[in-house]
Amino acid sequence: MGQIANSLIFAADGEPLLVLTSGAHRVDTAKVAVTLGIGELRRATPEFVRQHTGQPIGGVAPLGHPKPVRTLVDTALAQYDEIWAAAGVPQAVFPTTFAELVRVTAGTPAEVA
Repeated sequence: MGQIANSLIFAADGEPLLVLTSGAHRVDTAKVAVTLGIGELRRATPEFVRQHTGQPIGGVAPLGHPKPVRTLVDTALAQYDEIWAAAGVPQAVFPTTFAELVRVTAGTPAEVA
């Protein structure tokens, strides 16, 4: 379960924030808000997610969005040789690595739990 990279969209002071987190734990929104200097960090609505990613909740891929989305990549994913990420629809995933996720998303490695 920890090898699954959950793609979670948050509204960070009204702007989208993608957190790619290990399926083994939950995002600590207070910790992430402090780390990024964000006043308000909340789970996004399905409409907000689709507006900023073009993809439905449950299938948000780490890339392929209409515009770049600020991204954090959970450092807990670095312990796995292979990670599985959503591929844009709820029924599809693809294999990748921590280093590749950071590279293709231009994401920032961070402790998010």
